Amino acid sequence: MFARYDRMAKAFTRIGKEIAIAVKQGGPNPDNNPRLRAAIQNAKGVNMPKDRVENAIKKASAKDASAFEEVVYEGYGPHGVAIVVETATDNPTRTVANIRMYFNRGGGALGKTGSLDFLFDRKGVFKIHTANLNTEELELELIDFGLEDLAVDGQEAYIYTSFNDFGIMAKTLEEKKIDVISAEKQRIPNTWVELDEAQQEEVIKLVEALEQDDDVQQVFHNLK
Repeated sequence: MFARYDRMAKAFTRIGKEIAIAVKQGGPNPDNNPRLRAAIQNAKGVNMPKDRVENAIKKASAKDASAFEEVVYEGYGPHGVAIVVETATDNPTRTVANIRMYFNRGGGALGKTGSLDFLFDRKGVFKIHTANLNTEELELELIDFGLEDLAVDGQEAYIYTSFNDFGIMAKTLEEKKIDVISAEKQRIPNTWVELDEAQQEEVIKLVEALEQDDDVQQVFHNLK
């Protein structure tokens, strides 16, 4: 039970920062701010209370609100697993010190920004409800708006676009009134590292330590 609440608290913190960054970039009105609309969608996807979303927008609109900076860190974990850490921080000095500590303690090493770009493809990933949808027809309709792949999983489906087509697809799904559960920009590995169970545990331990840091938004890796 406590683990579930920890995950929920972490999700709320992450989305709160998404909202703060979106408001600083495009203002507090979601009608005129696509990034804020996406953040609000993601808040609904993790059952973040409406009043908490509204408070996050109000807090981010204040003149003395914290300005979060988006910083990406890259490095290798144990056994050559590539790890990319996306953060949102109001104190990059603190954040880089913590990230380096996690890598060092976990048997890895922090690298230079951009050094692992070749191992990951940046994609827009939209999770949608498929109820009352003909996914085959939808797939054909979305090709002209940047659809690269559509994967159905029960009552849900995942729509993949290139990083550059993320905004176009978000607008298209909104105009088609398709129920979007979440909308994220992800880094998908184009090559994988296979390890035995004991080695996997070492990598997972490092990834979990990174994910628990308050400044960390997302962690991507190429452990198969």
